[in-house]
Amino acid sequence: MSRTGATLDRARVLGPIPKTMRAGVFREKGIVRVEEVPVPEVSDGEVLIKVAACGVCGTDIKKIFHRYVEPPQILGHELGGTVLAVGRGVNKWKPGDRVMSFHHVPCGKCFYCERRLFSQCKQYKTTGLTAGFTPNGGGFAEYVKAMPWVADRGIVALPDNVTFEEATFIEPINTILKAVQKARVAANETVLVIGCGPIGLQLLLVAKLAGPRLYTSDPMAVRRAKSLTLGAIESFDPSGGKLVEEIKVRTEGRGADAVLVAVAHPAAVVEALAAARPGGRVLLFAANDPVTKIEFPAAAVGIDEKEILGSYSAAADIQEAAAELVLHKRLPVMDIVTHRFPLDKIQEALELAAKPTAESLKVLITHA
Repeated sequence: MSRTGATLDRARVLGPIPKTMRAGVFREKGIVRVEEVPVPEVSDGEVLIKVAACGVCGTDIKKIFHRYVEPPQILGHELGGTVLAVGRGVNKWKPGDRVMSFHHVPCGKCFYCERRLFSQCKQYKTTGLTAGFTPNGGGFAEYVKAMPWVADRGIVALPDNVTFEEATFIEPINTILKAVQKARVAANETVLVIGCGPIGLQLLLVAKLAGPRLYTSDPMAVRRAKSLTLGAIESFDPSGGKLVEEIKVRTEGRGADAVLVAVAHPAAVVEALAAARPGGRVLLFAANDPVTKIEFPAAAVGIDEKEILGSYSAAADIQEAAAELVLHKRLPVMDIVTHRFPLDKIQEALELAAKPTAESLKVLITHA
């Protein structure tokens, strides 16, 4: 088999394809090493993308530092880059196209897809973007391959005025829009966002589009201040123990209509339920690991009729709408980027994302 794959149409390759590439390989708990690995071979229906930038997601951090997946793997799924090669049968894309790619794409026909539960679809759970080893995104590498179902329905074209760094937000903003819609955020409601890290601030930005009164909380003063510049009316320090009281004072004693939880800590869920009004909604965005247990007063749900909602990953039917929020620059996503690291310093980048400082928010891996 040739280096470009036996079924690759050589007329549709942008320059030579190297045999090997650099990649950040998850090798053991908390450790990612930069190694030389084979460039994925492209077959019928597949697309090879040269990665220009990739965001570090909280899910990557959990997988690496808590070993929620088994190594070796190449992670990273918030990416933008350039199509380098396409296999036979690919008509939507050509070498040189500027794109971003999702790593999960549902079948669109199963029981779950028919009910808009795309992230529960069996095919959705089968990662279709890889840089080698067990497919798991692959954005922490120089090249990634999109498998046929992703190449067909999971790649988004980038206009020339959108940078690759901006493109890294298309996938996470989709997950955020899905969560805000699931929480049924509406105009003139009172909404509290718990946590002003990268996810919390993106929840704030997208929720703001619906026109609610937005409040935030975070123990870090710099992050609270950042939320105010992005649209929050007020921001509170939860460590003082008065967050619930502050929200009730501002809502005639009722509590928030919706609370969006962007903190992976059980205590935040209890506080969110207390801050929500009777009949209000609590959306858990960060509670996506298989280990954490959450306890809460049963009366909050059984008597006060508060809803606890979950939202995980992206939704296929809002792919275009979510992408346009970034492509049309309706959200100041770059305002939350604080650090950029080359691939050779990926371990440093991951450690910063895992243990953020007062100055750090969104971390990107960029390629020269």
